[in-house]
Amino acid sequence: MADETPDDAADTPGDEPREALLAELSELLGDAVVETHLQPGQNLWLRVDPARWQDTARVLQRASFDYFGFLSAVDWSVAPEGRYEDTEFDGGLEPEDGSAEGSDDTEPTEPEAPSSYAGGDTRFQLLLHLHSHTRHEAVIIKADVPEDTGAVDTLRDIFPGADWHERETHEMFGISFNGHPQLTAIYLPTEFEGHPLRKDYPLLARTVKPWPGVVDIEEIPEHLEAELEAQVMAEFEASGGGE
Repeated sequence: MADETPDDAADTPGDEPREALLAELSELLGDAVVETHLQPGQNLWLRVDPARWQDTARVLQRASFDYFGFLSAVDWSVAPEGRYEDTEFDGGLEPEDGSAEGSDDTEPTEPEAPSSYAGGDTRFQLLLHLHSHTRHEAVIIKADVPEDTGAVDTLRDIFPGADWHERETHEMFGISFNGHPQLTAIYLPTEFEGHPLRKDYPLLARTVKPWPGVVDIEEIPEHLEAELEAQVMAEFEASGGGE
């Protein structure tokens, strides 16, 4: 197990109670823990072996983390089409000075996808938030979704509230949960194809209609800009703002 600590750890005040909690949970989970992250004032993160996903939830429930908060997923890949706009802002057009990255003979490099606290090794990660009423602490459990199966074991028999969360995660990301009896859609029609929260899902609406935040800005002529400034100042003084 590798511990992840912030670079400014020397300047960060200690958090002995939560450090003790991390040590306790790490001992309880044993070799199921892959990596951890603890930073004062923030959540406690543990990344676990996906094969031990269900076991981890059961152990934590017995350790008084018995309140299920949420279950969801993250797609850490980089969207291949950005915002689907051929603009300078999205790398689709070269700046007027011709200094676009990759404009020389070298191949542009693909940006590395992040994986946030406690690291990650696969494109998809699951997130499980549990809370303990007696300890007054929360913990976030992460697991790398196996690339070969795209599935982990269901938690619905441990935390019944996970039922709909797993259905939503399956619907939006395409991640499966072994043992779940009904991974049917919640939001989308039955004939819908694809998983909308995957980074590579095509935003066809933005291919047809430009993204609202990307506009061509036309500079105001100097004489009009001076007139507008004078008008604003006149209105400001007339309202008594200059007093």
